[in-house]
Amino acid sequence: MSEHITEITVFVSLFLLVSVMGFAASRWRRPKELASLDEWGLGGRSFGPWITWFLIGGDLYTAYTFVAIPALLFGAGAVGFFALPYTVVVYPLVFLVLLRLWSVSHRHGLVTPADFVRVRHGSRLLALLVAITGIVATMPYIALQLVGIEAVLRSMGIAGHWPITVAFLVLAAYTYHSGLRAPALIAFVKDILTYLVIIVAVIYIPPKLGGWGSIFGAAEEKFGESPNPADGLLLSGGGQLQYMTIALGSALALFLYPHMVTGILASQGRKAIKKNMAALPVYSLLLGLIALLGYMAIAAGVTPLTGENGKPNANTVVPQLFDTVFPDWFAGVAYAAIGIGALVPAAIMSIAAGNLFTRNIYREFFKPGATDADEARVSKIVSLLVKVGAVVVIVFLDPQFSVDLQLIGGVLILQTLPAVGLGLYTRWFHRHALTAGLLAGLVAGLTMLYNISNPATGKKHFAGSAFPLEKLGLSTSYTVYAGLLAVAVNIVVAVAATWLLRAARVADGIDGTLTADYYVDGDGPSKAAEAAAAPGGTAPAGTEAAPPPTDEGTAVGAR
Repeated sequence: MSEHITEITVFVSLFLLVSVMGFAASRWRRPKELASLDEWGLGGRSFGPWITWFLIGGDLYTAYTFVAIPALLFGAGAVGFFALPYTVVVYPLVFLVLLRLWSVSHRHGLVTPADFVRVRHGSRLLALLVAITGIVATMPYIALQLVGIEAVLRSMGIAGHWPITVAFLVLAAYTYHSGLRAPALIAFVKDILTYLVIIVAVIYIPPKLGGWGSIFGAAEEKFGESPNPADGLLLSGGGQLQYMTIALGSALALFLYPHMVTGILASQGRKAIKKNMAALPVYSLLLGLIALLGYMAIAAGVTPLTGENGKPNANTVVPQLFDTVFPDWFAGVAYAAIGIGALVPAAIMSIAAGNLFTRNIYREFFKPGATDADEARVSKIVSLLVKVGAVVVIVFLDPQFSVDLQLIGGVLILQTLPAVGLGLYTRWFHRHALTAGLLAGLVAGLTMLYNISNPATGKKHFAGSAFPLEKLGLSTSYTVYAGLLAVAVNIVVAVAATWLLRAARVADGIDGTLTADYYVDGDGPSKAAEAAAAPGGTAPAGTEAAPPPTDEGTAVGAR
């Protein structure tokens, strides 16, 4: 550790800076008391274009970007570039889906995707399943942030679990204290450091390694010696299908994640979201440059550090590259960029999971009369507990590449697509059919994940997210992203069950939304505000002032 004193000093100094900012964020923008989910969990729904840009960027570009993607390129080559088309495809999807979700959430005072499902489909059970799925799917993503911080600490010679424990205790403390305002404020520092490190890296490192020709040549030589035919600078025939399905599945999954929804709902209006979606592709350019660090590490002769299992830990290749080529002081800055880049999304994810539990489990089933203060208190506590769940994920899941932690979570969250994504456009599906489809998709997805093995590491279950089609009895060596196969099962079951339930005239839930609700902008009043202003009026179903609609009755027609 002594040879890394300079890096450790710079890293700790910047970590302390963002920690102070995290605690000070409770007074940022003169908030009201942080005793409601609107204030603690959504930042008062008041973030403008600039803050939203940094918040969503900090939310989406995580240790997954700085550690997992370069590690995948280092180990497998071209397949790692799936993250580029995936992040390009996702922005039009946000225009199509999350603008409508923002509007209906503003109109009805909704906080989570499960809140929307409760109001739209009138089903407590379906909303509960969506909430549980969202919480569980988020834990592997938080675990990925832990992996990123651990890789940095190991590269600085800091062994053991106590440093990462301290880091997450500090994270938990300022998240508990300041809510969503903490990661929103810290995201400014995180993004500035990230851009600084990557710009310096792509200018400074290639000349030291003989230029881009030498970098790609070294990578080509390495993959040419690999026993796996799928590894290489170009995609193999079978790898192309895997590449396409992972990119598409990841794009469909991203806007369904609770933390993505949390960042969107914290915006002050649709215009702020539109401006951000137009500007966020800049991050995709950044992601492409970061991915190339994996090839630079090959050219630099970087050897991954050995993990606790005695095998090379590919997650350490980027920190090791920085340690090899950068001066000590700037390596410390680069380490801080990775570490802070993991803390910001981890905070948002834990807040989103806390909101789901509070609104759709605690309030719905345990304390229907919970006050705003009750909700905020429970959400704060749960935001601490989900971090423990992330540690459990690390213990029980050991995929070949850390990126699979995010992809495994994507298999689960994709199963909420019919209820949330399609539900924003149509009310055709029967609530019981959506429930059956969700359960079928989860069973199919988990079964496929359980049957994915990795002979290279000896891992027999949950070793990745690419499902071999030969396990379905097909005579092919192609692999497909398990999430897309599972959601296909989900939709087929939901469609078939809807036809059967409609034919049997089984009562559906009440749709508590109107067509106009999906186009409301930030200037329009919410239903809760209208109810409060009306003399002797009561708040409509689905708002903050009243519980969502009951499970009785029939659905409003498709909108």
